[in-house]
Amino acid sequence: MPSVALPRPRSAPWPLPRDLRAIALVHAALLVFGAVAILLPAPAQGWAVLACVVGYNVALPLVARSVGRADWVAMWAFLLPVSIFQVLPDWILADLVGTLAFPDVGGPRVDDVIPVAMGGMWVAPLFAALALGGGRPGRTAALAAGIFLGTELLAPVVDLWEPTGDTTRVLGVAIYVIPAEAALGWAAAVGLGLVRDRPAAVRVGAALAVSTFYLGALVIAHFLIDIAGWRITA
Repeated sequence: MPSVALPRPRSAPWPLPRDLRAIALVHAALLVFGAVAILLPAPAQGWAVLACVVGYNVALPLVARSVGRADWVAMWAFLLPVSIFQVLPDWILADLVGTLAFPDVGGPRVDDVIPVAMGGMWVAPLFAALALGGGRPGRTAALAAGIFLGTELLAPVVDLWEPTGDTTRVLGVAIYVIPAEAALGWAAAVGLGLVRDRPAAVRVGAALAVSTFYLGALVIAHFLIDIAGWRITA
């Protein structure tokens, strides 16, 4: 009796490479555990969010190194100090300008104004924008604008932060922050490209420069959209 050849099982089309699967798993885990954390009542919510941020910033470089992506490790090593310095613009917006507030849902805070977790929370969206943008400043800026728009829409709903004061808003989002966050993505891509292989002190200085540039972009955007804009149309 002649044998019948059975069809081979078809593999999934365009399977992701191992490094992309690994990094996608890290971000999927962040989304899952982050969703659980923000559903907890205070003060457990704040501590759980901090644990997620710390866990992500530990897992990301370890996984990137395990799959041989030294470029991702370098990206994380640059973005972590950027994220830490981002506490300063947030602090100024919350405590001086009065256009941002961070509800107290538990966990340690800086000057009782900003959750310590914010010091590491900027890494994930900036990493995604840089990785997907291939390090190109223009593309990274556009991706950063889209990614941060999503976070700005979600944050007030889950009590991470919320716009306050007299600002122009659409769907609850303060409009002035979006061009500034696009500028942040552009500056992060430029800064990383310039100092990726430089000594640690140079990279930290560049990270501070990126955050300072973002603060300037915030102030300019807030002035043009919320202050000068109303005077021109008055």
